Amino acid sequence: MRTVTTLSVVILASAGIGHAVVTSLDAKIARVDPFKDMKNRPQAGHGMNVLLVGTDGRDRISDEERRKYRLGGAPCHCTDTIMIVHISEDRERASVVSLPRDSYAEVPGGDGRKTHPIKINAAYAEGGPNLTVRTVEHMTHVKIDHYLEVDFTSFMKTVDVVGGVQICTAEPMKDSYTGLDLPAGRHRLMGGEALQYVRARHVDSDSDLGRVHRQQRFMAALVERATSSGILLNPMRFRDVTRAVLGSVRADKGFGTGELLDLGRAMRNFSPSSSEFTTVPIGQLEYEVKGVGSTVKWDTAQAERLFRALREDKPLSAHRPKRRAVPVEVAPQQIQVQVENGTKENGLGKRVDAALAATGFRTTGRPVSAADRALKRTVVAHDPGWDRSAKSLAAALPGSELRAVKGLGPTLKVMLGADFQKVRKVRAEDPTQGQSIVVRGDEAGCS
Repeated sequence: MRTVTTLSVVILASAGIGHAVVTSLDAKIARVDPFKDMKNRPQAGHGMNVLLVGTDGRDRISDEERRKYRLGGAPCHCTDTIMIVHISEDRERASVVSLPRDSYAEVPGGDGRKTHPIKINAAYAEGGPNLTVRTVEHMTHVKIDHYLEVDFTSFMKTVDVVGGVQICTAEPMKDSYTGLDLPAGRHRLMGGEALQYVRARHVDSDSDLGRVHRQQRFMAALVERATSSGILLNPMRFRDVTRAVLGSVRADKGFGTGELLDLGRAMRNFSPSSSEFTTVPIGQLEYEVKGVGSTVKWDTAQAERLFRALREDKPLSAHRPKRRAVPVEVAPQQIQVQVENGTKENGLGKRVDAALAATGFRTTGRPVSAADRALKRTVVAHDPGWDRSAKSLAAALPGSELRAVKGLGPTLKVMLGADFQKVRKVRAEDPTQGQSIVVRGDEAGCS
């Protein structure tokens, strides 16, 4: 329940359709004081920063739903979602930065607590909303102005009240932990099924980050559904929907009608193309920490540029690091790749697989030898339905030949030839460097 959970509530709870409707919603929000006794906080910047967290709370879910959607386990009382939503000072732009739940973090000292390493999602279990805010501020140097918290119930209600959300899957998705079982193709998911879809961690090669990207695709579809169904334009329906959803939301005491309207104004036109939706840049996927385990370590320099943009109220693209990467249409994170070594050079397949993975491609991690070990030219074989992905992959392999192969499916095949030179960095043609993903029918086998 990561990025999607919290934003789904905000989309419905802050459409900015007028004080008459929104004022009556204040009483529905449970209050919490995440800023109590906080000292030595970052300097305030311009605009408004809202920390959105989604917990694994499931107290209001029925026994039947717990069994059906595999929610019977005890919650860890930690955060499944952590995001910073920056609303520009003119209230016309929203920038959203997702912080992966397994991010390496350092809990700040104070109140008898020593500074120590932790996974960022465990800050909530250790010290609730207060320590969560303190840890995020300590790691990002971004001052948090407001706090919003939702749980599984809010997410399921939100999806149900908009009539379900349509998604496309490029291949069958099955996860024994959540019970997710979807064949390839187009599906309309209701609340419980959608919760399985966004929570699944065992259907992506890169686990937690794969889930982040899948949730961003789901969010794009949810935004489209909410804005096209008329909910946000119908004051009475909006009121009824939001009253149902906000029953399980908690917020700081200062977050009220005015803040809802400000958030709504900035997010009324929210979409992956008009607003910025990204994940904090990652430097190392499996960073081992004694006593903590495997964590995700941020790219310090790139993360600092990203958070500086929030502090300075600048579009994220304005502080994007200059890169020589080749722009491509489809983000590498969306492209599945099998590497085959078509040469007699031992270890070449393994090196190329690793280089493609470092660039962001979803390689199998298991390169094999090609049937023909005397290929003269490197070939990118692809199903005709994945031609845009093939072009993006070919851009990372200078001089490679595109070859359409019917029935190959969503996994593209790289057959290395004697002409192979290097793997070139590529990036998606969007301001969030390929981490904000738009649902495209032909890439999901749903055209």
